[in-house]
Amino acid sequence: MPFPRNLPAMAQRTVRFPDLPAAREARRVAAALQAAGHSAFLVGGCVRDALLGRSPKDFDVATSALPAEVEALFPRTLPVGRAFGVVVVVGPGGISTEVATFRSDVGVADGRHPAAVRFSSPDEDARRRDFTVNALFADPATGAVHDAVGGLADLRARVVRAIGNPAERFREDALRMLRAVRFAATLDFALDPATAVAIRASIPLLARVSAERIGQELVRTFAEAPRAGRALDLLRDTGLLAATLPEIDALAGCEQPPEFHPEGDAYAHTRLMLDDLPPPARRDPRLALAVLFHDVGKPPAHRLRRMPDGSLRHAFPGHAALGADIALDILLHRLRRPADDASAVAAMVRRHMHLAEVRNMRPATLRRFLSAPTMPLDLELMRLDTLHSTGDFASWNFLKAGYDAIRAEPRLPPRWVRGDDLLAMGMPPGPALGAFLDRLFDRQLEGRETDRDALLAWARRHLPGPR
Repeated sequence: MPFPRNLPAMAQRTVRFPDLPAAREARRVAAALQAAGHSAFLVGGCVRDALLGRSPKDFDVATSALPAEVEALFPRTLPVGRAFGVVVVVGPGGISTEVATFRSDVGVADGRHPAAVRFSSPDEDARRRDFTVNALFADPATGAVHDAVGGLADLRARVVRAIGNPAERFREDALRMLRAVRFAATLDFALDPATAVAIRASIPLLARVSAERIGQELVRTFAEAPRAGRALDLLRDTGLLAATLPEIDALAGCEQPPEFHPEGDAYAHTRLMLDDLPPPARRDPRLALAVLFHDVGKPPAHRLRRMPDGSLRHAFPGHAALGADIALDILLHRLRRPADDASAVAAMVRRHMHLAEVRNMRPATLRRFLSAPTMPLDLELMRLDTLHSTGDFASWNFLKAGYDAIRAEPRLPPRWVRGDDLLAMGMPPGPALGAFLDRLFDRQLEGRETDRDALLAWARRHLPGPR
């Protein structure tokens, strides 16, 4: 929601916070600090989001009270960053509020933390923060907004701007470059030109940032941006995409057959799919990543295939399987994402080209395909892929109808014959045993044998290999 431009100037300097448990607790903490003689404000993203009419996720407090004074005032606290003036106050019901002493940062220790801190004033505290729209302070009782860095003007202009010298802000914490893109994408704001120039010049500083922090920031960007395709463009335009995901950057210029992809190259295709993801409130981050990576195998798989008429066509044999391996390696080892999520994304990438085969699948094969735990996400990935390519939904409609027909049933029945049964028959362990088990399960699903005993009898007659 845009900043309310039609309000009088004084009204634009007040904010009303939503009546949420976390907001009430933060106001209680701030009021207690004020009653003890300290200055205390709600600060940062909660002020920004409330001014924009968005529902804030976190409510943080900035205060003149020193960490020891905060700890003395509240019965339950956690010294999560006491050396930097940060204490968490745990209130009734376990609701936590982060309380930070006004400070100035001195020097840079590791590309993330200051070498030292000096407790200071609200204005100095605002100036050491990252972006102007994140450095607004609000009185919890009156809603009066204190703006020392031009954040209100940038909210009205819908601009993400680094505070002061952007190159210095990025030297203090290089992750701020990715955060700038995330805020611009999720708020649907422009990126201040000077901030964008400083990002391009500061790309080498990303080497200081841990893989986990980069992974978290990228996932949040694609999961939370209303138009995730615009987020992709922002990352590419600033050079951050080439620095973090060069395999995705390589999609630009990867030409595709126009009869199947009239929308353009693989990058344009992926960007359009990202823009049509479900709204962030209903978006599964795994789907966003599967869309991002679904064609990552195309550049290395690219071939020019000569057609019967002598013409050459762009082709990508095996790109889905290759892309699945690339995606899994990136998510696990470069971005340090959880193994379950990485495996689910890779599986979706691997399966997305099976849509062309579904109407020719044997019933048992189709049933197993439809029983994938991520099938609702697979269906959405394939829908977006079809929407932004051929537009022919015949196979997708067939697959969706099959899924609707079985989703109320158990995913798959228990196997009648298991590995121990085959080992007892004398079949040695190995890949052949697994393949034969799948063959037996297909016969079970297709109803070729009526019960376990009949299937065991068939297995004995057709057991592969020496016995």
